[in-house]
Amino acid sequence: MSSTNRTRVIRFRLAIPAEEYLAYYQGSAQEVVARSDDNKIVRFPANAIRQFVTHDGVFGHFEVTFDESNKLIAIQSIE
Repeated sequence: MSSTNRTRVIRFRLAIPAEEYLAYYQGSAQEVVARSDDNKIVRFPANAIRQFVTHDGVFGHFEVTFDESNKLIAIQSIE
């Protein structure tokens, strides 16, 4: 995890099969919880990963940026 200008950047991997992602899509799961590359827990709104969903689900290495109030600024695929 690195910090610049009071933002936090956290890297993590996701492996959410399509069947499991349905819970996010249908609204029964409101947030994604993942373990960061440096072994910390990261939480963010489930709708933030919608752009990365394929027919297979959501898979890959991602980077999320939070502001000083822990508000999500951005999420991007890094692979």
